[in-house]
Amino acid sequence: MDYLRNLGSAAVSTLVQKSGLNLPFSLGPKVASLDGICSLYDATKRDDSTLVSVFEYDFSQRRDLAPLAKNSLRKLRTIRHPDVLKFMDAVESDTTILIMTERVRPLDTVLQAWTSKGVQEKEDWIIWGLHRISVALAFINDSCASTHGAIRTKAVFLSLTGEWKLGGFEVLSNPNDDAAVLYSLGSLLPDNMSWAPPEVKKGGWSTLKQENPPAADAYALGLLVNATFNPDHHPPATASPPHPPPAAVSRGNMPNAVFPMYKKLLNPNPKGRLTAKGFLEIGMSDSSFFASNRLVKVCSGLDNFALASESEKLILLRTLHDSVDSFPSEFATDRVLPSLVSALEYGGASAATIVPLVLRIGTNVSDDKYESAIITPVVKLFASPDRGIRMALLDHLPEYADKLDKKTVDGKIFPHLQTGFSDTVAVIREATVKSISLIAPKLSDRNLNNDLLRFLAKMQQDPEASIRTNTCILIGRLGPTLGYNTKKKVLVPAFLRALKDPFVHARVAGLMAFMATIDCFDVEDLATKVIPNMSFALVDKEKLVRDQAFKTMELFIKKLENYVATLPETATPNPLDQFSDPVAAASQGTLVTSAAGAAGALAGWAMSSIGKRLAASDMQTTMAPSTATSLDRPTSAPPPAEDTRIGNLRPSPLLTSISAANSTVTSPALPIRPSFQSSSKTKGMQLGASKVPSSIAAALAETLADEVSIEDHGLEASNPWGDDDLMDVNADEGDWSAFESAPAPVPVTVTPAVVAPKPVSASTRFGSNGFGSATSAPKSRTPVPSMSNKTSSTISPSSSTNGWDQGDAWDTPSTAQRSTSPATPIPTSTMTKEEKAAEMARRKEERKQRIAMLKEQKKHATQS
Repeated sequence: MDYLRNLGSAAVSTLVQKSGLNLPFSLGPKVASLDGICSLYDATKRDDSTLVSVFEYDFSQRRDLAPLAKNSLRKLRTIRHPDVLKFMDAVESDTTILIMTERVRPLDTVLQAWTSKGVQEKEDWIIWGLHRISVALAFINDSCASTHGAIRTKAVFLSLTGEWKLGGFEVLSNPNDDAAVLYSLGSLLPDNMSWAPPEVKKGGWSTLKQENPPAADAYALGLLVNATFNPDHHPPATASPPHPPPAAVSRGNMPNAVFPMYKKLLNPNPKGRLTAKGFLEIGMSDSSFFASNRLVKVCSGLDNFALASESEKLILLRTLHDSVDSFPSEFATDRVLPSLVSALEYGGASAATIVPLVLRIGTNVSDDKYESAIITPVVKLFASPDRGIRMALLDHLPEYADKLDKKTVDGKIFPHLQTGFSDTVAVIREATVKSISLIAPKLSDRNLNNDLLRFLAKMQQDPEASIRTNTCILIGRLGPTLGYNTKKKVLVPAFLRALKDPFVHARVAGLMAFMATIDCFDVEDLATKVIPNMSFALVDKEKLVRDQAFKTMELFIKKLENYVATLPETATPNPLDQFSDPVAAASQGTLVTSAAGAAGALAGWAMSSIGKRLAASDMQTTMAPSTATSLDRPTSAPPPAEDTRIGNLRPSPLLTSISAANSTVTSPALPIRPSFQSSSKTKGMQLGASKVPSSIAAALAETLADEVSIEDHGLEASNPWGDDDLMDVNADEGDWSAFESAPAPVPVTVTPAVVAPKPVSASTRFGSNGFGSATSAPKSRTPVPSMSNKTSSTISPSSSTNGWDQGDAWDTPSTAQRSTSPATPIPTSTMTKEEKAAEMARRKEERKQRIAMLKEQKKHATQS
């Protein structure tokens, strides 16, 4: 078995092998040998792993020591006292006795460690220890009517709590006991005469049977006092015959208040000697050395804490608060701490004061003990409804939060902690909010992303401004730990609510929270949600908010700039770029730096680019034929007004399809009436015509006329109307007589079609006035003498009535038609490819016939 490997004694091994007994403990290393009578071992209890000590009495070689070992076992079993070694179990055999007690250490080894301590600290510790030994010895002498007989440093032990415990019961005897061993076997104790009283040295141990039981122990107690204060001067000179009284110079490190009592304890006359009980009573009198000792007072107060009044409790707790740091570490952690934790169960007004002390002492507890000594009792306190306890737990949470595990926080603390959000006391609500940041990393996803955020949403509406501010700060801290979807749903609304808070610092907190969580937002959300929602803070009434808002905005813009620097100039190639004017493209890419420049750019390059884009597009399409011309109308007369009204215009199918595929701003093409005597370069037929230079418009009209001519006749330079002018420019009177004698055209009022408003695309929102164009009646036109074949009449566009509501005016034909207007040609946009080709061939044939008829009429007119 494993424990046999750790046995420090061959006798124990032999005992187990021969007896077949199972030990209730596992032996550890050997600690000390006590005068050759027994050996002390560290051990562990098997059933619950409690730390214990084992005293091994091996009398296989010295059978005369067996009575001492058996007496020690018998007395430990029967004498139970808080200041006496606590007996737990024993194993007996013919040659060995193993006694299991609480874990202890010999006083001799501890005294050596205390040599480096401060004088006052060491003095307090020794007096407190002597008090405990005096209490135990008074109990043995008076209550048990027995004599210990072996008071010495090797009979005193220190427990895990640092308290002094009395042991060494090998010769403890009652004079009336027939089995008493002190009077007959007291001389078997090693070094027995150095601790024996004068009467024993003179008459032997048997004389004690006739003496008062406390007398011998009182003398040994005096020697123990000297050995603890002056270990280098033991035994004192008074212990040797003729036993002179102790001189003042022999006091050494002994306190002045103790030295007189020390001399009385060493009185050679047993009848005049001060007993242990008398020594204890004098020391506990008012302001005496025991009563004034802080360790003694603390132990006494802790032992009676449950029965003490509130004022007595507060006095004790104040004493602990002032001096706990100077206590011996084992005394504070193992003696004071368990008593305070136990006192917390009673609650009361003192509980709020005990919690800080518990956590303060807990800083000295080792990590392996912290769970059981601090965490377990503290976690139980969260279930208490006492506000004082809750406040103390929350205020000191930073001291123990890192020691909490996720299971404890999520299952035992948060269910009770969340009640603080709805507490009627504002201080509790605020402390609860502040505490969340410490335990949030240990909450489950459900509690963090669901339950907790519901409480925080409620806290943002708290009547206390400080709570609303701290809630916003908390959400900003929690932002990076939230789930992806939760971030997108919660952060912007939460911070926006803070920006609208009437409390200035809450608004500042909202801006700072935006900055702290900048990495939680996608760049798209940053541009479309964050910046628009926080921009109003730039003009806040408080300068503190405005300054913070500009800093926040600067940070966001910087991030967006870094992002867009990585993007290409355009997402997809523009199919119309090949037709764009490079000069216009360069002007469009130029950034403006002023409001006036921006307004000019909007009214200038955007409109002119639309016109150029339309012209370039129309160059790739076939012009739609105009309506049939009346044969009896003079050729020099201007075309009918209804033929060029905006209401009768139809978009070019090709340009429409290009516009749908292109992201740039385009507009439906306006078909131009084919006239081979004059070019159709009317400004009224183009959007934004007021911005198109005349040279560009003239070149555009000339190009269109040439293309139509080539398409119809395949000629590069010939005139399909003939080489002669149809009108004599020098004979104005004859030429215009037919027009002047003809009835004046009746002005036509065009009623625009009433349609429901609908979203208008960018390609139709801008008209010649920059917003839109509505269908209106054209103005009457005055015929102008033709100066060349490059001139034609212009249509003056009417003012737009509503640029947003009349978006369908481009496609709505005029409902009022003149009686002389020819039928509207069939639109080619609805035809198939073959039908379009057939229609175009038909129209060409009609044109040729009309030209032939006109030439024939001219010829007959000349002959007549």
